[in-house]
Amino acid sequence: MAYVIAEPCIGTKDTACIDACPVDCIHPKKDAPNFGDHNQIYIDPVECIDCGACVPVCPVSAIFALDDLPEKWNSFTAINAAYFGK
Repeated sequence: MAYVIAEPCIGTKDTACIDACPVDCIHPKKDAPNFGDHNQIYIDPVECIDCGACVPVCPVSAIFALDDLPEKWNSFTAINAAYFGK
């Protein structure tokens, strides 16, 4: 997994990262029927191409390269993958 969305996204769910992603690997989108069912947005660990386009547009600094993910948020690696059934 190249990037992980962590705890600061919870409750914010700003979708600027979705618009910035060139490979459409961040979900759910604002118009998705399940958008309201989730308290954050997730990055697909397989589809992410490690471009980093999502990082600078996140207003709450919730997106981290896997190697830079703070230890206290390690569980978000599995949380992001689980959303995509991976």
